[in-house]
Amino acid sequence: MSDSTEKVSNENASTENIVVKNTDEDLKKRVLEAIEMFRPMLQADGGDIEFVSIDEQMRLHVKLTGACGSCPMALMTLKQGAESYITEAVPEITEVVRDTEEGEEPDMFAGFM
Repeated sequence: MSDSTEKVSNENASTENIVVKNTDEDLKKRVLEAIEMFRPMLQADGGDIEFVSIDEQMRLHVKLTGACGSCPMALMTLKQGAESYITEAVPEITEVVRDTEEGEEPDMFAGFM
């Protein structure tokens, strides 16, 4: 990931444009906050979500644990639930992808989403 800058107009500021730096740590903090806000929805059904990484294509890698780890609907929950929520909260994130443990079976419907 690289730092990016964004120009923000502020009517109350003495300058017309203020440059806000979007650092890797700021991005990670906002992603972790979004995960924390979404997490209770998974925990209500015995599952959970863990941050793994953010790659150079701005894809968020997560691990689904608990009931979500073996649920046949996990991919739908990931894409329609977590991804929708997180990409709205943190627009820089382009996709949320599930990382699997070595030896774990991949999602059987992975090619359909």
